[in-house]
Amino acid sequence: MRKQTHGFSLIELLIVVAIILIIAAIAIPNLLRSRIAANQASAVGSLRTFTTAEITYSATYNVGFASDLLYLGPPAAGAMATSTAAGLVDSILSGGGNNTSMKSGYTFVYSPGSAVNNRIDIYEFNANPTTPGTTGTNFYFTDQSGVIRQNTTGTATSADSPLAG
Repeated sequence: MRKQTHGFSLIELLIVVAIILIIAAIAIPNLLRSRIAANQASAVGSLRTFTTAEITYSATYNVGFASDLLYLGPPAAGAMATSTAAGLVDSILSGGGNNTSMKSGYTFVYSPGSAVNNRIDIYEFNANPTTPGTTGTNFYFTDQSGVIRQNTTGTATSADSPLAG
């Protein structure tokens, strides 16, 4: 008499699970590196946006650079742009106050210079990974010069190397 079997044996299922785990172990680190690279590219793009917004703000309102990050953000619905809501960056980049905002795994910190004759002529932006090593590995900096600089060990400053390209 023949014994009829249906389905897979336990050994066959364990082999399939082991193969899937091996493939996942190879793919997941590459996925994480890709996410870090995307976050870093987004941070650099956001710093370029901030630089352009500051130059536009200064030329439009003739008061120097913005004294608060929120001033670069959008005006209320239906309202015209003003020097306190210029509409030069979106609400995510302009943040929720305290001259900081977060986007794509990076925290952006805005530091306007002191006003001289009611005019701010210098500023600094830092882009720091929210969780270093997980959301990004590079720290970025830019100021009124428009040069974006990076540091891999800690908060970037004007003394760090410029980005290549």
